[in-house]
Amino acid sequence: MKYITFTIPCYNSQDYMRHCIDNLVAAGEDVEVIIVNDGSKDDTGKIADEYEKKYPTIVKAIQKENGGHGSGVMAGIRNAQGMFFKVVDSDDWIETKDVLDMLELIKRHEAEKVNVDLYITNYVYEHAADNSQFVMHYRKCLPPEQIIAWEDMKRVKLETVFLMHSLMYRTSKLRESKMELPNHTFYVDDIYAYQPLPFMKKIFYHDIDLYHYFIGRADQSVNYGTMCKRYEQQMRVFKIMFTAYKYDEIIEQPKHLKKYMFKWLMTICGITIMTIVGTKEDKKKRWKVFHEYFDELKGLDKKLYNKIRHRSLACFAFNLPGYGLKSFASKNGYKVFQKRLKLG
Repeated sequence: MKYITFTIPCYNSQDYMRHCIDNLVAAGEDVEVIIVNDGSKDDTGKIADEYEKKYPTIVKAIQKENGGHGSGVMAGIRNAQGMFFKVVDSDDWIETKDVLDMLELIKRHEAEKVNVDLYITNYVYEHAADNSQFVMHYRKCLPPEQIIAWEDMKRVKLETVFLMHSLMYRTSKLRESKMELPNHTFYVDDIYAYQPLPFMKKIFYHDIDLYHYFIGRADQSVNYGTMCKRYEQQMRVFKIMFTAYKYDEIIEQPKHLKKYMFKWLMTICGITIMTIVGTKEDKKKRWKVFHEYFDELKGLDKKLYNKIRHRSLACFAFNLPGYGLKSFASKNGYKVFQKRLKLG
């Protein structure tokens, strides 16, 4: 019996992946660790094979052509044997003692025949620049250490949204959602933290600082300049989220889940706008892309489009005239967003 499958998508990760893997395999036979080498050009693949050879009953190494982070996650989902599924990026980590804590909790629930679909835990921003930490917790919106349904959730503020780092899905429910993450695309975490949610009926918020998220590299995907360069990938992600559920399907969800889904869509829509018009580079091309993209979304689901455009503070840039004002508002709006989520 494997209680948790940890999937580690790796690309050129030879310099830091061992710390991540060592902490997980130390938890023993109750876990499965899938290391996905995503076409790396360094020794990542060799290191993955080394761990599989050393821990044959715990580690599975998958060697594949480069397909991006989402491709690595999907490879993990397809091969997972664990009851629950958790993604850990190769430069992040979970302390062994906290893995053991989660295992004890899951075993207790299974022994009591308590069916939990989703475990939500805290995560820690580990800032590289000054070695500071910031803990993202959910105490104000979720009652801790209780089995709840979405109806028991309180209002979720922008700075306490659910991200991939905080979610551990029941593997069967995750597969039931039929979520597919696109290849060669950054920001697929946003899809992962949205599409499976309606399939998770029983939730348990375990108030533990489980996941350590390393942040602060100049080339990191949440860097504003990097995001603007990758605006087409952000557009791809938001379109997948936008089309995952129709407006009429969302409004049929439990009250608080419905509100959260609309709010998360609005937030990602705002970020998408920021990435398209948040720079003066390629102004003419980006302005054309902006109009064509949102005209397409309007044609796909007019009610959902209107909900996002006309009722969302996060998408205020929609209604500003001209590219210049949109660009100015987007750039400064992202600074506020970045500050509230402690991303800078």
